[in-house]
Amino acid sequence: MAETYKIAVIPGDGTGFEVVREGRKVLDAVAARFGFKIEASDFDLGGDRYLRTGEVLPDSAVSELRGFDAIYLGAIGHPDVKPGILEKGILLRLRFELDQYINLRPVKLYPGVDTPLKDKGPDDIDYVVVRENTGGIYTGTGGFSMKGTPHEVAVQSMVYSYEQVRRCLKFAFEYTRRRGKTNTLALCGKTNVLTYVYDLWERAFHEIGERDFSDIKREYFHVDATCMWMVKNPEWFDVIVTGNMFGDIITDLGAMTQGGMGIAAGGNINPEGVSMFEPIGGSAPKYTGKNVINPLAAVAAAGMMLENLGEDEAARAVEQSIMKVTGTKLASMQAGRMGYSTSEVGDLVVENL
Repeated sequence: MAETYKIAVIPGDGTGFEVVREGRKVLDAVAARFGFKIEASDFDLGGDRYLRTGEVLPDSAVSELRGFDAIYLGAIGHPDVKPGILEKGILLRLRFELDQYINLRPVKLYPGVDTPLKDKGPDDIDYVVVRENTGGIYTGTGGFSMKGTPHEVAVQSMVYSYEQVRRCLKFAFEYTRRRGKTNTLALCGKTNVLTYVYDLWERAFHEIGERDFSDIKREYFHVDATCMWMVKNPEWFDVIVTGNMFGDIITDLGAMTQGGMGIAAGGNINPEGVSMFEPIGGSAPKYTGKNVINPLAAVAAAGMMLENLGEDEAARAVEQSIMKVTGTKLASMQAGRMGYSTSEVGDLVVENL
């Protein structure tokens, strides 16, 4: 009997609807080829709903999302909604409430895609960042004192428990072993300044590595050095693990080196629960409805979702098709310059599966 996966689809805002449409097209095609089924349910969450109802993310929606095998997200961000309302109210809340404590970000340069890094190609830019996703400075621990006065004080603290660090590192070590590239895991931190938090990270990194993952080589880089080597020598990296804030910063740098936000995909992972997959680029409202946006990041996110569901062969087929399309078909990764429409790019991926 064919496996059926229940997928919650959140198109979100702007071009999210268009890129998710192409991702679903590819999912349906690859499911038919590899003998499983996708049962998709759409959720009306985003800026239009907020403007219409005043609701960002109803409690009932969070409860319902727990019953799915995975969540497939388009984009969040609306030009008529103040920045932060939707991002905190939907993205961060789902990460926290569904305990999606890993943000997984492959940084991979596909054939035919331009990189701003001189003399670097697909063989040089192929690594993964494992970002702790529910702790650290983003939890909002802190506050204001004497707000609005000349003596105002603002405090926002980076707080980590050993358990938060341990489970993230365990995932990173296991992922490095599964990936099987150079079996090297690099911890990105700032032990010379953040002497409490990253002391904890570094001690746990070596304790866990020595005890349970002696086959994995361990390296350490300060975050500023990490950024330098991501530009100068990206081929040094296999897997990087880091905390929430540093991970947010270096993954955007990585996205630019792999050709821009329009080609980058990521996953918010709960290894024991419901995970959410998304293209990294925003909602691009100026391109909404024009059928010119690049959908390949959303297609790649769909491939990541398949891998997370255990459909490894199907996930590889999706990635190989993306690589063929970028390497032989598209004139550019930029919206309106691809040589094809959004829907035609989706068709190309299906044809090359």
